[in-house]
Amino acid sequence: MRTLFSGLWLGSALMVSVSAQTLSSPLPPATPPPAASAPPQGQGAGVHSPLSPFAPLPKRTDVVAWSTLTDVTTRVEKKRIVPVYPEPVTALNQKTLRLQGFMMPLEPGENQRHFLLASVPLTCSFCTPGGPESMVEVRTKTPVKYRLEPVVVEGTFHVLQNDPYGLYYRITNAVGIP
Repeated sequence: MRTLFSGLWLGSALMVSVSAQTLSSPLPPATPPPAASAPPQGQGAGVHSPLSPFAPLPKRTDVVAWSTLTDVTTRVEKKRIVPVYPEPVTALNQKTLRLQGFMMPLEPGENQRHFLLASVPLTCSFCTPGGPESMVEVRTKTPVKYRLEPVVVEGTFHVLQNDPYGLYYRITNAVGIP
């Protein structure tokens, strides 16, 4: 926390310093917005800084896009925050599908049978971690070797309504896909 606030304070101090210097000089010409075909960078779950060695996840047509899974809203129900899934997400419930993401081990060892699959890597200091909409609990039939690069798993997808751990998604009977 201290580092975050120090960085914000330092950033504000630098902005004030730069602003004070530039007040007396004319404003530079406005830069045009990035081209519409340029991928978004540095915002939201699964979107990485161009400086990240993991940016972005390789494009695959055989996996469910994180943009589909993260399109969830919430509401408060009996003092609890609950997910409100759109139709495209609820349609995935109990279907066999593939997901691509980064492993977050929940067990010790090189081979994992229970882990979280995340839209952003834990090792990327430029990535903003998402909430439960950007993670899927994975339980595999056979162990999957841990690695820093993205992995693809296939199994039965579950859209969770009242998970005690606050998870939104789970995939069971999963296997690793090369």
